[in-house]
Amino acid sequence: MRWTALPIICAAGLSSGPGFAQEAAAPVATLELNKLEAKGDACNAFMVARNQLSKPLESLNLDLVIFDPDDVITRRVAVEMGPLRTGKTVVKAFALAGLPCDGVGKILLNDVLVCRGEVAPVADCLDRVETSSRQPQPFLK
Repeated sequence: MRWTALPIICAAGLSSGPGFAQEAAAPVATLELNKLEAKGDACNAFMVARNQLSKPLESLNLDLVIFDPDDVITRRVAVEMGPLRTGKTVVKAFALAGLPCDGVGKILLNDVLVCRGEVAPVADCLDRVETSSRQPQPFLK
C-alpha cells in the first residue's frame, strides 16, 4: 500500500497553482450573507467576507443567482468581493435595484468568475469557498 499512496500524494502536491501549493485544500474564503435591507425600490445585500489564505486575494468575483420565495430565478449578478487582505474581515454591499427584500428567497453562489492572488489564479476556488447566512434566506452553492 505504501507504494501506491506515494504517487497520489506527490501528484496532489504538484497540481496546485504557483504560490498556493501548501494551501491546496485550505478554504479560500468564507462568505456570509449578513443582512438584507430595503432602500427605496432596492434590496441592499450586505456580505461579510474573510480571506482564509496566507496570501492576499486581489480579486474574488462571484456569479450570484437570486431566487424568489417560490424558487424562481429573478436576477443574476456579478459581485466583486476583492481585494481581500490576509486574515482581514470586510463587508461588501450590493444593491438589487427594483427587487424588494421580501422578493429574495435564496441566493446561490453559482460560480466564481475570477479568483486571483497577487501572482496567479487560485485553483478550485468555487469548491474552496464556504457560504453561510444570518438571514432566513439561505446563501448556498
